Amino acid sequence: MELLFLGTGAGTPSRQRNVTSIALNLHGVRSRCWLFDCGEGTQHQMMRSSVKSGKIEKIFITHLHGDHIFGLPGLLTSRSMNGISDTMTIYGPKGIRSFVETTLSLSGSWLTFPLEIVEIEAGEVFNDEHFRVTAYPLTHPVECYGFRIEEHDKPGALDAERLLADGIKPGALFQQLKLGKTVTMEDGRVVEGKAYLGPATKGVTLAIFGDTSPTPAASELAAGADVMVHEATLEAAMEEKANGRGHSSTVQAAMAAKQAGAKRLIVTHLSSRYLREDSERLLAECREIFPNTEMAHDFSVFRL
Repeated sequence: MELLFLGTGAGTPSRQRNVTSIALNLHGVRSRCWLFDCGEGTQHQMMRSSVKSGKIEKIFITHLHGDHIFGLPGLLTSRSMNGISDTMTIYGPKGIRSFVETTLSLSGSWLTFPLEIVEIEAGEVFNDEHFRVTAYPLTHPVECYGFRIEEHDKPGALDAERLLADGIKPGALFQQLKLGKTVTMEDGRVVEGKAYLGPATKGVTLAIFGDTSPTPAASELAAGADVMVHEATLEAAMEEKANGRGHSSTVQAAMAAKQAGAKRLIVTHLSSRYLREDSERLLAECREIFPNTEMAHDFSVFRL
């Protein structure tokens, strides 16, 4: 899997950073993509990337500020104009349904694909055979969430040689045993798949924060995460200003990662006041607290 940052700026677009949107490509799991936030111009950024609208399965919206949702109507209607018929699901705070349905209605737009809109609260919002997604409330002027994405552990390798040695022939039963199921053989023997599996491979845990000032929820949201994505809107010297608007500084993002025991931190959502040449200085502030910090730029790709 990989994270591809389509926009890494805060508030307004700049020449070097578009507003927020992050794509999670589910390579190795299924040929689909999840989007986290969809700021203005996201579909333009997609045209310059490997992300295809037809592959977007789910969109998770952290909150309803414009720099996180104004790209939604255009993306949805363009997806229709391209003849995509696959279902899409949008998860977001209360009001996301009204925003989407009102903009589509007032603009006389229609969709060629089934659209499901789920207005979320804190807690589990999605769980299937591959992933569990949980929403955590953050500290921001409007209702805002961060998402913890946990990949379920992958079953260990099936010991086919031992199965053969025990007189169990290859076939359809092997697939059930690979899943750890218990099967009954034609001769009446009951075989437990778990007994023939090697050690499980631990799944990846990813924590993606929406906008927030320092919050107690961070430690649970990002606890032990392999990768934590957190905003760093302003430098440490402007911490008070950042917090007053529901945002975090570079140092506060790094402290949150350290306290949560995250393994890796990616900072994003930088103020438009900063130019590319400011990046190293801002990154250095983070690394002084949490050395394994990287900074996202538009079109940065991070493998998980």
